[in-house]
Amino acid sequence: MLKADYVHYPLNFKRPSGTSRGVLTEKDSWFIRLWDDQQPEIIGIGECSIIKGLSPDDRDEYEEKLQELCHQIGDYWYYMEGGLREWPSIYFGLETAFLDFKAKGSKILFPSDFSNGADKIPINGLIWMGDPVFMKEQIEQKLETGFDCIKMKIGAIDFKEELRLLKSIRKDFDKDKIELRVDANGAFSPNSAMEKLKALAQFDLHSIEQPIKQGQVKEMADLCANTPLPIALDEELIGVYDTPAKAELLEKIAPQYIILKPSLVGGIKGSQEWIDLANDRNIPWWITSALESNIGLNAIAQWTYTLNNSMPQGLGTGQLYTNNIASPLIIDNGFLKYDTNLDWDKI
Repeated sequence: MLKADYVHYPLNFKRPSGTSRGVLTEKDSWFIRLWDDQQPEIIGIGECSIIKGLSPDDRDEYEEKLQELCHQIGDYWYYMEGGLREWPSIYFGLETAFLDFKAKGSKILFPSDFSNGADKIPINGLIWMGDPVFMKEQIEQKLETGFDCIKMKIGAIDFKEELRLLKSIRKDFDKDKIELRVDANGAFSPNSAMEKLKALAQFDLHSIEQPIKQGQVKEMADLCANTPLPIALDEELIGVYDTPAKAELLEKIAPQYIILKPSLVGGIKGSQEWIDLANDRNIPWWITSALESNIGLNAIAQWTYTLNNSMPQGLGTGQLYTNNIASPLIIDNGFLKYDTNLDWDKI
C-alpha cells in the first residue's frame, strides 16, 4: 500500500537576497516522501516550495493541504488529475516524488547525458539587488567564474544607478562576450515603463522580465507591441490554469519570450502545456527554478535538459543556502553539471 508523509525544511540564505518585492532571508520548503509499505526502504522525494507573496498557493492552510494529501495518498490519481490545480507547488512536489519513487529513490528522474555526467546545461549567473558596491562585486565574481550570461535584478535601487552598473559592464564586455538579462519583477509603473525600456535598450540587453506587475494585460500588450527591448513574461503566467486562458493570454499580449517556473505554474505538466502553446505561436521560452533546494532544482534541471533548449536557463540558485541538501549538482564555468562522483545527502 502506498504511504506518504512530509517534512518542513526552511532554507536559510547565506546572505539576505534582495528583489523588488523585498529582502529574503529564509524560504519555506517541504519534502514529500512516498513509499510502498511492502518496500519501505525505497522512498521517492519531491519538493513543495513557495515564495512568500508570489506563489499562488502561499496560504495559511498550506500544511493542512499537505496533511490531507499524505492522509489520502491512496487517491493520488485525483490529486494528479486536478485535485491540486490551485496548489502548483504541491503538485510539483507530488509529481516529482512519484518520478523519484518510480526511479527507486535514485533521484535520476529523467535519465540522459546530463544525469550521467556526460553533458551540462548553460545557465545565467544571477545578480541580486543590493547597494551598488555589492551588485558590482557579484557581477565581477560571476564574470571571473566563467559566466557569459548574467541576469540582474533591477527595480529596487535608484534606476540611474542601475543604468550605471549596466554601462560599466558594457564598457568592458559587448553583447558578443556577455549576454545581459534584467528582471524588474513588476517594479515599473505602466506610465514610466516605456521610458525605462528605452533607457535600458541602449545596453544591448537580451531581454527584460516582467517590467510591470502582472494582471495589466492591455498595458503589457502595448509594451510588447512597441518595446525597443524584448519582454519576457514571468509572474504574468502565475495563476492561469485553464488551457484556453493560457492561449488567450499569449495571444493578447504576444510577448517576445515566456519564462517557466514549474513550482509556480503547475509543475512539469503545467510548464509543458505553456511550452506547447508558446511553440505553436513561435514564442521562445526558457526554464527557471523558483529558489528550490537541490531536490527541486535537480528535478527541474533533469527535465529541462530533455527539452533541448540551447538558451541559458535560470538554474543557478543551488548555492544560495547555508543548509541546502548536498547533491551531485555543481556549477562549472557558467554551466550546471551533475557530478556522478558526488553523493546525495539523506533526508
